[in-house]
Amino acid sequence: MGPPRGWTLPAAAVATAGVASVVATIILSAAAADVVEERLTVPMTIVAGAASAGAGKHANKLRRRRLLLLLPLPMATDTDRLSSVRMPFERERQRRLTSLYPAVCLDGSPPAYHLHGGSGAGARSWLLQFEGGGWCNDVRSCAERAGTRRGSTRLMAKAESFSGILSNRPAMNPDFYNWNRVKLRYCDGGSFMGDSAVYINSSSVLYFSGQRIWDAIVADLLRKGLARADKVLLSGCSAGGLATFFHCDGLKQRLGAAATVKCLSDAGFFLDLSDISGSNTIRQFFSSLVSLQGIQKNLNMDCLSSTSTDNAYLCFFPQFALANIRTPFFILNSAYDVYQFHHILVPPSSDPGGHWSRCKSDPGGCNATQIATLQGLRSGMLTSLRQFKSKPEAGMFINSCFAHCQSELQDTWFAPNSPSIDNKKIAEVVGDWYFERGAAVEIDCAYPCDSTCRNLIPIDKGRGSRQLGAPRRWYRTKKIWLATGVAVTVVVILLMVLIACHGFKCR
Repeated sequence: MGPPRGWTLPAAAVATAGVASVVATIILSAAAADVVEERLTVPMTIVAGAASAGAGKHANKLRRRRLLLLLPLPMATDTDRLSSVRMPFERERQRRLTSLYPAVCLDGSPPAYHLHGGSGAGARSWLLQFEGGGWCNDVRSCAERAGTRRGSTRLMAKAESFSGILSNRPAMNPDFYNWNRVKLRYCDGGSFMGDSAVYINSSSVLYFSGQRIWDAIVADLLRKGLARADKVLLSGCSAGGLATFFHCDGLKQRLGAAATVKCLSDAGFFLDLSDISGSNTIRQFFSSLVSLQGIQKNLNMDCLSSTSTDNAYLCFFPQFALANIRTPFFILNSAYDVYQFHHILVPPSSDPGGHWSRCKSDPGGCNATQIATLQGLRSGMLTSLRQFKSKPEAGMFINSCFAHCQSELQDTWFAPNSPSIDNKKIAEVVGDWYFERGAAVEIDCAYPCDSTCRNLIPIDKGRGSRQLGAPRRWYRTKKIWLATGVAVTVVVILLMVLIACHGFKCR
């Protein structure tokens, strides 16, 4: 049986980097249903005030003194309409300044997570899942993000459905259903890695403290049983999948030799790849992101030591960071990841004429030249993973489905018609890898050979070109929807005819 129903109060404060931080904790109720529902134990508005009180007080002082302390931020343009400025202090003074700020989201609200307690044999096993949701790389896009659920826990839904790898049903999640399962909410815009000076103008403040958020949540979970864990899996999707590359070894070091720690990245293997116009859009984006949020200091030191200072941001790419990770790692990715297809290989800036629009919405609409280009995306991914594949503790599931994030969706994680390679579903391969039950490296044949693919294609809505985000709505291919619509229309017409005939006594 799972933990009893009810509401549990979280710890009042979390010590992180020598700073008192409050973490708003969202606890799951143990409902025996298909989808586990969550309930917030402490209203975020109350916790937010406690978490950001120090930050808010100091920010008010800075506003009053802004003519003395603040200089224009070079990357902000006249069109930003934010008059954004940065606080340039000498190193020691900047250290004292940033130490005043606790672990908070972009808007200053407290971090949060959802927890469903483990039971039985899984009572001391933990699965930590980073939420995904893209990034922001300049003041304007981060200010916009701070006013959404991607930058503020105040604006997030207070209940989150657990499915796929987070499910509590053995039929849906055979290896991890009875573990302590945690979903870390994503609100910093930097893959839980930022730790830079605060940006401020006369009316708003932006906080870049993703690293502190991670430290604060881990500290809170340690008191709730993570410190006594015997098995741990750190995982994440998209931008959260990217975070696993950076926090994997650190978590292992923190828990020590008593715990078996392994890590899984779902749709987080973002490639250093030029787009179809020859421009490396993603390099430019990651470079500005790393600079803005002060991420460089938190990147893998071994990677940084082998990279020039000017190119330190390259260590934010998994293909360069992966070689330095010592903890057992699993890569779950589509070779035709639709996020990378839409935003790295063919970003809007590379296709102003919209020649790829049909191909993006339906792989069946791609012409031969476009398919060849997509095969290049697959080749680039497999080439980047060649060395990793040879490691004895490596796990891989690289399929040929047009998808993005497959571990949290029940239909793709473990279901009767889930995608599979060699008759093995994603959940089965991940379980075999974690528990060392057998071979756990599966690489699919090239598109369109895999008949098990669901080929879900994201439709992006309301996303500015300056803020890369993760797909949120998913649909089957157009042809399936068209056929369904036609069938429904025919049925409705037949019913109307029957009703009309009955009324007029048709013969």
